[in-house]
Amino acid sequence: MKTAVVAGASGLVGSALIKRLTDTSEYGQVHILVRKELDLVHPKLVQHIVDFDQLENLTFDFIPDDAFCTLGTTISKAGSQTAFIRVDHNYVCTFAEMAKELGVTGFFVVSSMGANQASSIFYNKVKGRMEDDLKKIGFPRLGIFRPSLLLGPRKEKRAGEKFAGWILKLLDFMIPSKYKAIDVDNVAKKMVEVALLAENGIFILESDKLQ
Repeated sequence: MKTAVVAGASGLVGSALIKRLTDTSEYGQVHILVRKELDLVHPKLVQHIVDFDQLENLTFDFIPDDAFCTLGTTISKAGSQTAFIRVDHNYVCTFAEMAKELGVTGFFVVSSMGANQASSIFYNKVKGRMEDDLKKIGFPRLGIFRPSLLLGPRKEKRAGEKFAGWILKLLDFMIPSKYKAIDVDNVAKKMVEVALLAENGIFILESDKLQ
């Protein structure tokens, strides 16, 4: 059975992903990197309290097969563009580099619809830069998932996203599939499916392929 390591387990997609991984028979152990211990208990689950600003110094007594990254924030929550870059680019890429050194062969990351380093939109530009830097690390298998607006039980209140989700559900029949709001469990399910593929390569899945 495979061993997975996950960064971003406490977030919206991360929570759904942990459930998927622990329910999947192909994974015998699921190690999660967290700032503080989560109220999660499962025979397969192992929690590691880490300082995300010191990820490059992290060592494990196990060899993971696959790494999953669902780290992400918003500029308003981060407090500045610099702080946003630290989470959505630096943490992600440092985690990937650490995972590669540990022997991980498959890396699977949540990005965003519209990710493009050449974009004039700051958020999309950072996500695109993150994707491009991950490609340079050289994983045999790299999965990049670009969902549109995520639907699910958020721990923090985001009034704007809640309203947008309601509108998108109401107008769902009019919206092209690529732009439809998507349930987080669909994203988590597709991440695990792609991770279990035998083929090597870079897999980029836009939101319509995650539905």
